[in-house]
Amino acid sequence: MAHLTAPSFGPAAGGAPRQLVVICHGLGANGDDLIPLAPVLAPALPHALFVAPHAPEPCDLVSPEEGVHARQWFSLRDWSPAAMAAGVRRTRPVFDRFLDETLAEHKIPETDYALLGFSQGAMMSLFTGLRRIVPPRAILAYAGILLDPEALAEEIVSRPPVLLVHGDADNVVSVEFSRMAAEVLKRQQVPTELLIEPGLGHAIDNAGITAGARVLAGAFSQG
Repeated sequence: MAHLTAPSFGPAAGGAPRQLVVICHGLGANGDDLIPLAPVLAPALPHALFVAPHAPEPCDLVSPEEGVHARQWFSLRDWSPAAMAAGVRRTRPVFDRFLDETLAEHKIPETDYALLGFSQGAMMSLFTGLRRIVPPRAILAYAGILLDPEALAEEIVSRPPVLLVHGDADNVVSVEFSRMAAEVLKRQQVPTELLIEPGLGHAIDNAGITAGARVLAGAFSQG
């Protein structure tokens, strides 16, 4: 099983971390691309350790040389629902192991973590977080897709608050995927907030970050 490595940031307040926020990048990126979100979010969680794991596979949409830095959680050569569901299921054990090991390494209580993902990282965060026995405090999914929604009713074991953020000008992952995700999650009694951003493409902007910081702060204030 692959062992993930990750750049990290914090805690901003110093000392041992009390919480963990895991940031999952999108297709063809790596953890270095999204760890800069950590200092922006840190005022909301000054005692949190932020980590942004590099996905386990080289991206198969670029050359092998580029793939050293361009990573993927699973292949997206085939965007069919069945292929993406198979991909996320194959990678989930690797991600679960990373979460468990990181919490244990830093002696952070297993209840005190949150997941944040962009694009393919949002797919990974949603799929995994809703199926972990010990739920994350929150899941923040930016420009993502809720994969294998038909199986969720039988497989869901956690119902953390979920923030879905999506630009209505996204021409990579349609905003309709987040709208559909919100409907499915609400049917499963998952506390869900949907933020549609007018004019935003396939990106995370200040409004999305502000909303994410608010949700994280609220999730970890619950004791």
